[in-house]
Amino acid sequence: MTEQVPITNVPTRVKLRVEDYLSLDRDGAFEDYGKTELIDGEVMYMNAQHRPHARAKIALYEAFKLALSQSVERLAVMVEASIDVPPHNVPEPDITLTSDPDGAGLIPLRSVRLVAEVADTTLKSDLTRKAAIYARHQVAEYRLVDVNGRIIHQLWSPADGAYLQRVEHQFGASVTAATMPT
Repeated sequence: MTEQVPITNVPTRVKLRVEDYLSLDRDGAFEDYGKTELIDGEVMYMNAQHRPHARAKIALYEAFKLALSQSVERLAVMVEASIDVPPHNVPEPDITLTSDPDGAGLIPLRSVRLVAEVADTTLKSDLTRKAAIYARHQVAEYRLVDVNGRIIHQLWSPADGAYLQRVEHQFGASVTAATMPT
């Protein structure tokens, strides 16, 4: 079925859908860019990860792996795995806790329990644009590690495109999941 597009006399952006992005990616359209993700229908180039970012991501992975080994939850920790967030998003968070780690393709959104991003140059975007995407699509809990500020932002209770609950933890503090049994 052909979609009706409104007539306009001004240039209008076209938002890519998940399937458009995946097709372009399969055809090699982004090869020269290294890593990309689809955010609100736009293809975003991702910067190289420097040591502070990599160290924070490793620490997160190890902390989540340990916590899950002692948890009643049957979740897996995924590193830099893309999530299918239709219709216009394919984010690639640093860490994802999912109940569906196996299989081909993107991580299904329905299986995502917690997402964590590490920010050394993307703090503003991660706290606003990405947080809104995750909240809009009911990701139960979002963590953002601010490498430069040495703060872990913990957000939960998504409603109306925003997280209603949030707390900040200094590096080194113990952080307990707000949305999962311990």
